[in-house]
Amino acid sequence: MRALLLLPLFLLLAACGGDSSPAKLNIGMVAPAFDARQADGMPARAATWSGKPLVIRFWADWCKFCEGEMQAIDKVYRRLKPRGLEVIAINAGQDGKTVAAFMQKIGVSYPALLDENSAIAKSYGVVGLPTTYFVDARGVVRVKLIGESDEAAFERAALELLK
Repeated sequence: MRALLLLPLFLLLAACGGDSSPAKLNIGMVAPAFDARQADGMPARAATWSGKPLVIRFWADWCKFCEGEMQAIDKVYRRLKPRGLEVIAINAGQDGKTVAAFMQKIGVSYPALLDENSAIAKSYGVVGLPTTYFVDARGVVRVKLIGESDEAAFERAALELLK
């Protein structure tokens, strides 16, 4: 049973594979730029959010914590968007059809981006899901949340980002 619980993590790590290990992106470092597609196929680039406080959430539909947390994040996002907060959800390793269906099911208002080969996740140093980065308007990582968190923790980090 334990092996089945760890299987998704190993699959993510394998998807991030290659000859080098994932980057080690930590607080105080500049967030890597990226090019991606939204779940609807439209292009998305990190530069779109340049100069704005941005939360980057890495997730997958098999992640048992992601659904509820993504809905909690949406509540905070809706409250803080008028103050300039932006949120994107980058799916690690799944296809557009899967991502679009999940996003429609959970009904969140922020965009989902595709990272089918987990290249973006690897550039951010993601080794488990969920992982969330809070990036200031200058592109510097200010908070990094690994694993399960709740609405209150997310809101505290988002408010800190908006200072």
